[in-house]
Amino acid sequence: MSNAGCALPGPITLPPDRAVELFRENNEHVLEAIPLLEFGWLVHGFGTRRSHVWNGQPNLVTLKQTHSDNCILISQHPSEVLYGDALLTAAPGLMIGVRTADCVPILLVDPRHRAVGAVHAGWRGTAGRVAVKAMEKMQRDFGGSPGEILAAIGPSIGPCCYRVGAEVAVLFREWFPERNDLEGPVKLDLAEANRRQLIAAGLRDAHIFQAQLCTACLKNNFFSYRREGKTAGRQIAAIGIKGPA
Repeated sequence: MSNAGCALPGPITLPPDRAVELFRENNEHVLEAIPLLEFGWLVHGFGTRRSHVWNGQPNLVTLKQTHSDNCILISQHPSEVLYGDALLTAAPGLMIGVRTADCVPILLVDPRHRAVGAVHAGWRGTAGRVAVKAMEKMQRDFGGSPGEILAAIGPSIGPCCYRVGAEVAVLFREWFPERNDLEGPVKLDLAEANRRQLIAAGLRDAHIFQAQLCTACLKNNFFSYRREGKTAGRQIAAIGIKGPA
């Protein structure tokens, strides 16, 4: 969905914590994970209301997202619509991306094998461990180990604004064992659930970079389905390997 026609808000103000050291907004109003900038062969970023850089880009591949745990590997631009919630590639010149408006965007990087992934994790996908399944598919298809993979978790709705019913909350009991309130309506931290799942699957905590920005709170900077409803636009989170397509 196009971002065109939106009011142009001011720069994003990062919260005064670890996120300041990990993310920056570039000149195209895309958030970049600073630790990933050391890889000169990599292009990545999390879109905002102001970013248009990926709109209509011919080498960007996205999905018909289905709130599933389906992960798809591509080596060239597909000739048909792909259905799922995670894309993986090691092909130079391709950008892969997901669209979000509160769900959690996660970008995966295997630096040794130069492979990348883009994951869309709503509550259904998170309950199904879609980010972990994408990482495991990277391992099977490209080699390597979880300890080598890096993950950047972009802006998503925070626990401050995301309230779910008991039927959803109970699905996350495994990931929040310290909580005893998951049998009723509660505030849920989807980004943290994904972080804990990735760590449990073998990623190092130091290799996970989390933006900690709430799309529902920061209405001038991000689209939010919870706040805007069906009229909400979408941010694009994208990643790719430099080179000719």
